[in-house]
Amino acid sequence: MKLQFLALAVCSLWLLFVHPAQAQQTERVPALREKVYGQLARAQEQADNGNLEQGLSILGEVAEKADSMNSYERAMMWNFYGFMYYEQGNTKQAINHFEKVVNETPIPESLQKSTLYSLAQLALSDGQFQRAIGFLGQWEGLAKENEMSKAWVLKAQAYYQADKHQEALPLIDKAIAAADSKNKTPDENWLILKRALHYELEQPKQVAKVMERLVADYSKPEYWLQLAGVYAQLEQDDKQLAVLEAARQQGFIEKGSEWKQLAQAYYFNELPYKAAETIHQAMSDGQVEKSVDNLKFMAQAYTQAKEYELAIEAYNELSGKVEHGNFALQVAQLHLTLNNNEKALESAESALSKGNLDNEGNLYLIKGMASLNLKRYEQATSHFEQALGYQTTEQSAQQWLKYAKSQLKQQQQLAKLK
Repeated sequence: MKLQFLALAVCSLWLLFVHPAQAQQTERVPALREKVYGQLARAQEQADNGNLEQGLSILGEVAEKADSMNSYERAMMWNFYGFMYYEQGNTKQAINHFEKVVNETPIPESLQKSTLYSLAQLALSDGQFQRAIGFLGQWEGLAKENEMSKAWVLKAQAYYQADKHQEALPLIDKAIAAADSKNKTPDENWLILKRALHYELEQPKQVAKVMERLVADYSKPEYWLQLAGVYAQLEQDDKQLAVLEAARQQGFIEKGSEWKQLAQAYYFNELPYKAAETIHQAMSDGQVEKSVDNLKFMAQAYTQAKEYELAIEAYNELSGKVEHGNFALQVAQLHLTLNNNEKALESAESALSKGNLDNEGNLYLIKGMASLNLKRYEQATSHFEQALGYQTTEQSAQQWLKYAKSQLKQQQQLAKLK
């Protein structure tokens, strides 16, 4: 904001200072006399050398003779004041003195116009949003049709800062439409403001459309990732994944959070193996921390993909990071699925020794089923009886216990016959 304003201030000051005759308008503008010119030039020289206080002191001497000066000379004096106060960082005094410029009459229309626009910018930067809008209204009365877009944008910014989002949106839309009508790419900041307004108005579909435009027109990495995030919010998982895939191919995915976002997108799109491999590779490359949450996600994804051996490796690593036995119990369950019954019993014992289980009854069910598979019916019966003591496994335990008892009875009868 400061550099843009300085350009306007210096341009308006020196163009009119050196070439006042260039400002043509209906009302005759008085000339800038050589004596006043010399005094203002001295003040400007001090300011250019970094002596703002000395420059202001010289202007003070000029101001003492303000009554004898014409409107154009006073306007130029106030303009110098405004510029120097702005350089000091005294925005309020700068506004006060630039406002005195436009209150002088007659003055060159170009000076009035550029000062009004600078006033709008200064008022906006100082949080005086309504005044900024007022200055822009005056400026619009002097502006040409092809200059209106920048006023619409500045007004939209003022309304946005004042939390008047409904008022701001049509203005930024007009500016963007004007650019489109001329086959010009709208300024990036215009689209960013439009996105912010739709976000504040809780219009995620419109946010997505603006993000699509930012991706198409400016294609920055953050825009691709933000668009993917909006698609996720809209539960458009296929679009989210497509955007993330494109971002990955372009090398835009770098941060750990971005790799996790891609892995989750694979998972939600029913591609669990790619999800697991993505997070696994990211952890191996040091881009994602080998935290409990990330390892758990990988283990669950491998399980979902029926890659049980890889899931077991992940759960074993997880088990070493925690004090409870829940992950060891998951290992036992996976070994049971693979018919690795001895390993299932070993893992179940490990889970029991660590303790703090969320569902201890399930541990006895697993031990019972592994024992059944090993035809250790007496042990299986004992495990299922233990599982009966837990509400979450009582019903399943009853069914398995009945079967285990029948197998035990049959085993005992065969033993007698032998």
